[in-house]
Amino acid sequence: MPWEVTCPMRERERLVRAWTTGSYTVTELAEVFGVSRRSVHKWLARYEQEGLVGLADRSRAPHRHPNATPQAVVAAVLRKKQAHRSWGPLKLLPGEDDPPEVREAWPAPSTRGAILARAGLVQPRRRRRRVAPSGPLTRASEANEVWCADFKGWFRTADGQRCDPLTISDSQSRMLLCCEGLARPDYAHVRPVFESVFREYGLPLVIRTDNGPPFASVGAGGLSPLAVW
Repeated sequence: MPWEVTCPMRERERLVRAWTTGSYTVTELAEVFGVSRRSVHKWLARYEQEGLVGLADRSRAPHRHPNATPQAVVAAVLRKKQAHRSWGPLKLLPGEDDPPEVREAWPAPSTRGAILARAGLVQPRRRRRRVAPSGPLTRASEANEVWCADFKGWFRTADGQRCDPLTISDSQSRMLLCCEGLARPDYAHVRPVFESVFREYGLPLVIRTDNGPPFASVGAGGLSPLAVW
């Protein structure tokens, strides 16, 4: 059995001490400690070069990573993040002021995100809890029978304000009934938009939405205040 599992470092020290007495050959040491002659030669060589420190395990990680992002590119990504704190990996793109070799080696968004995460410049997103779908989807056979409502992903306007675009469309005709930019995707901001669309186009039989807020919740029956209204 090669080395004691409990403490291989101690076994290597015993091997070196036994060798320094001059009473054992390499073959005898290999037999006593249950290792190969090659292992004995390796640890004796390390001891002669580095002393007892050389008997410790070394990292098995490669010294060089051929696919690693160059340090100049990493530094450029971090500089752009420092200049634009609200930007995520997708927006961090090379500029005209970057050297050609940096622009050519610019990493993918996933790699840019990993660079920012290692530098502690991004925070993991909180996973939004969603409820399961309530049932099969209703297929529209005529206009004003099924509407679809959804938020298309928020962005920041030129003045830095958040904008959540709410769209309401007719499922059968594909007519866009509303596209309204809201400050927040919550009940207080969404209800007035629906009231305005109802006054102009009437009431549909079904409104199809996703299972996230403000349309649904993780409460009783998956209902949100907007759904109850």
